[in-house]
Amino acid sequence: MVPRRRLGYAAAMNSRGRPDWHLLLALYWITSFIEGFGVAQVYAFLPNRLAEVGMSTPDIERFVGLLGSLFFLSGLPFIPLWGVWADKYSRKAVIIRSALVEAVVFGVVAASQAPWQLVVGMLLVAFQLGNSGVMIAAIRDITPQRRLGLAMGIFAASSPLGFGAGPALGAVMIDQVHMTSGNVFAVSAVLSLAVAAMLAVGSREVRPEVVPTGSTLRLAFGAVRGVLSDRTVRWLFVTFGIVFVGSEMAYSYMSLLIHDIEHTSLQVAGSVGLVLGMATVVGALLSPLGGWVADKAGFRRVLVVSVAGLTVAIAALPLTPTVAATAVAYSLAIAFQASIGAMVSGLLAMEVPAERRSATLNLIYLPLYFGGIAGPALGAAVVTAGLRTVFYVAALVLVGGVVVAALFARRKADTSVGYS
Repeated sequence: MVPRRRLGYAAAMNSRGRPDWHLLLALYWITSFIEGFGVAQVYAFLPNRLAEVGMSTPDIERFVGLLGSLFFLSGLPFIPLWGVWADKYSRKAVIIRSALVEAVVFGVVAASQAPWQLVVGMLLVAFQLGNSGVMIAAIRDITPQRRLGLAMGIFAASSPLGFGAGPALGAVMIDQVHMTSGNVFAVSAVLSLAVAAMLAVGSREVRPEVVPTGSTLRLAFGAVRGVLSDRTVRWLFVTFGIVFVGSEMAYSYMSLLIHDIEHTSLQVAGSVGLVLGMATVVGALLSPLGGWVADKAGFRRVLVVSVAGLTVAIAALPLTPTVAATAVAYSLAIAFQASIGAMVSGLLAMEVPAERRSATLNLIYLPLYFGGIAGPALGAAVVTAGLRTVFYVAALVLVGGVVVAALFARRKADTSVGYS
């Protein structure tokens, strides 16, 4: 008789001896959801937290953009290292590391009593980021080709759903339970610890098809060079980068836009949690549709349509006269952006050769870091001309993304037989 423990282990493995892709997708979905849950609270309630530690409103408008850039700037040097360490030693350990550091970051933000302490918390993000590409690479390695678009679409929905739930719960805690935004971040710290424990107990290691050997720095720089030497990767990374510059610029100022529309102070949550929460959930539920359509109509076509849709949605945000209209526009923006992520992931996973696939997918959010730095910083520079100016400039940036995506799609159609 086979022991029950062994039966459970076997049930979680596929015929090739690798973890079942359904189980791994579920665990990574939860991981990404909780990360989005906490990060969204930074976007939603950072202005409230800055007010709680004594900063004036004019200073808050500038600091929101600057701290948003710092969120990504500190992590930039580590981008290629996490992927190399994951492939060389353990993807599981690198992903668990991210959850543990999340707990520390949110804990520091929760305990801060002065603006400089919030800055320290943002600097610690350098050791938190770098898990999404690792999870995507692992999912790609064990997911059947015919289910890849669906799997990428489902995974892409996890972070947006977390982005919806985090502000929604935070708003209830602040306005209904009368807690501080510091308490909100403390809850996120506890949830991140729970995710680390879940991964430690429930996930299995997924090794890449080609395990790298050699020094870490040589492999890291080699991975960057290899990625940037591929024309398809360059096109997709440029598209993704432009998308993140425009979206991060707009999203950093969403909570301030909502407060401005409904004329509420930063001492309350107002409708921020409702709008960011419900709109993000609706948008995330729509996003897997992009993966399903791409499996039938082609990833490139859906990519172009998604970037164009995101551009229109963000351009509409500063024109919305009511909170309800803002929620509709934001829902569409989230759905289109999640679809963009799924399309880029799917294209890279299908077209990059196996020997470079893992390194490329591990670096997939390199454009996010550059966009996360440039977008909020650009927002901080133009917000002096008016809050809504930030969104108009963001939409203008995204027009460039539509052009690049369309040129990429046309180039592939011209040079690759059978591609759609």
